[in-house]
Amino acid sequence: MTKHLVLVAGNIGTGKSSLTERLGSRLGWQTSFESVSDNPYLSDFYANMRQWSFHLQVFFLGHRAEQHWELARSPQSAIADRSIYEDAHIFARVLHHLGNLSARDLKSYRRTFDLVVNSLPRPDLLLYLKAPVPALLERIHRRGREMESGITAEYLSLLETFYKEWMDTFDLCPVLTIPTENLDFVNKTSHLDIVIDHIQNKLAGKEDVVFPNS
Repeated sequence: MTKHLVLVAGNIGTGKSSLTERLGSRLGWQTSFESVSDNPYLSDFYANMRQWSFHLQVFFLGHRAEQHWELARSPQSAIADRSIYEDAHIFARVLHHLGNLSARDLKSYRRTFDLVVNSLPRPDLLLYLKAPVPALLERIHRRGREMESGITAEYLSLLETFYKEWMDTFDLCPVLTIPTENLDFVNKTSHLDIVIDHIQNKLAGKEDVVFPNS
């Protein structure tokens, strides 16, 4: 059986963690998730973003590089909730755009980022999850995480803009875009089946099939 490395990307609230968890369980893939509870900078970052943005980005760079290598070396197929590439192309850019990461720090970070990612094995597939901003806001409010309480529609829209720009130039591996607004792969097995069929077809090199309205 062919081994695959799959990465999941997308805006906040698109369903990355839920899909990663269910694909790992259904397909027997190794899973990896974003570091939150053991992140030594996260609480300081939310208290003072301008002071701690560079530190947080460097931490995530090392953390995700370790995850990427671990999954790439795994004897089984593996899937990661969020990719290392989003840190630079989305979140570091947003921090700079909002004035929380200086041009000097962004340049230093990107230089280190480029050196790190150029040594990483390429993924076999990127799953790009999308949903309209109002749907994302509703999901974020529904799950009620304290650290996400300040997320606004404007912030999500800014992220969405940067995601679109990144996707327009991304060429490391094939991309499967999954519209998640009407796909309830958490509660509906048939919807998860649809996603899995598309993923397997994409990994097999078959032509894309448009997701049906769910």
